[in-house]
Amino acid sequence: MKIIFATNNAHKLSEVQAVLGEGFELVTPRQCGVEEEIPETADTLEGNARQKARYLYERTGLDCFADDTGLEVEALGGAPGVHSARYATDGHDFAANNRLLLKNMEGVANRRARFRTAICLIEGGEEHLFEGIVEGHIIDHEAGSEGFGYDPLFTPEGFERTFAEMSAEEKNDISHRGRAVRRLVAYLQERNK
Repeated sequence: MKIIFATNNAHKLSEVQAVLGEGFELVTPRQCGVEEEIPETADTLEGNARQKARYLYERTGLDCFADDTGLEVEALGGAPGVHSARYATDGHDFAANNRLLLKNMEGVANRRARFRTAICLIEGGEEHLFEGIVEGHIIDHEAGSEGFGYDPLFTPEGFERTFAEMSAEEKNDISHRGRAVRRLVAYLQERNK
């Protein structure tokens, strides 16, 4: 089954394709002629996922899904949250975002945080939402070189290594995006029996 995934981010694409497995072929917006930046101006993760999916569906008429992910830090009132990708700058500057997060967490005892992913699927014109959450905490220095974004600062509950210290397979097994995508896949598999 071909389905458009609203990303041109190679890391995200391979992460989601690995969870989807055989039987699904992800197509990027560029492959469908959507070259422009897809807007993300909502004030919630669900709103951004819905906005991106609707944007693609309106331009292609094809089944598609979009996600939005945020790191929600308890001591920062849920920040950076929906602004995670643009926490420090207008661009997706992972290093700057990580520096700002560490600066804002200096001297903070409560390190609890969670990653949350919201996915909006539009299939046959109908919208469906899926969510994945992984609880954990923020460490006080970067560790590991795998993954992307806040992965070097986030240690999931029950582990002593950051996402960036795990292989892609290990991370996919427990990650927020992996959990949300597995819910999406279960739904699609049930629908396409």
